[in-house]
Amino acid sequence: MTQALNLDLSQSVVVETAALPWSGSRADGVVRKPLEREQAESGRATSIVQFEPGTRFPPHTHALGEEILVLDGVFSDDTGDYPAGTYLRNPPGSRHAPHSDPGCTLFVKLEQFAPEDREKVVVDTCAASFQPGIGGLRVLHLHSFENQHTALVHWPAGEHFQPHRHWGGEEILVLTGEFIDEHGRYPTGTWMRSPHLSQHNPWVEQETLIYVKTGHL
Repeated sequence: MTQALNLDLSQSVVVETAALPWSGSRADGVVRKPLEREQAESGRATSIVQFEPGTRFPPHTHALGEEILVLDGVFSDDTGDYPAGTYLRNPPGSRHAPHSDPGCTLFVKLEQFAPEDREKVVVDTCAASFQPGIGGLRVLHLHSFENQHTALVHWPAGEHFQPHRHWGGEEILVLTGEFIDEHGRYPTGTWMRSPHLSQHNPWVEQETLIYVKTGHL
């Protein structure tokens, strides 16, 4: 049975993930907080996922890819061990058997790649160098394909950004601090999805780090 959630990409969505309950998955010891999904166990999905210590997930294939940001702990699969701060992209058709010895929490996007987006990406964001952005922002580029761009953006305390419009939409996960715009205040753990041609004028009062994806909606 289809259990669709937040699939109307023309609508703005704001979810404070800390307030969501955990739900089960196909593997014992793996729980998740669905943010958007096409079906319960297949299709497009974005989730917060938690592995309890020693958990192993069955081997599986990602027909249209998998994107992961390790929020805490250590995530592992056939290709290696990935500590907190690691950004991973497993391309369409990739297969693995994930597990975690100490446990971990992940931000995961499934089945959302273009078929031609074949690049395998691994970035240790804790060791990588951020580059100067507009104003006082610092930006760590993670991935680009056609009109899609993914990055981490560091906001110093008190930073105000210029009003802007999102061509192709924008998706944000607040990693630390609090993100603010004229529509509301978004504490650590908030996930936001803003549709094509949406606009806002964001700022922060405290030092803040966000994951940002644009151009994919």
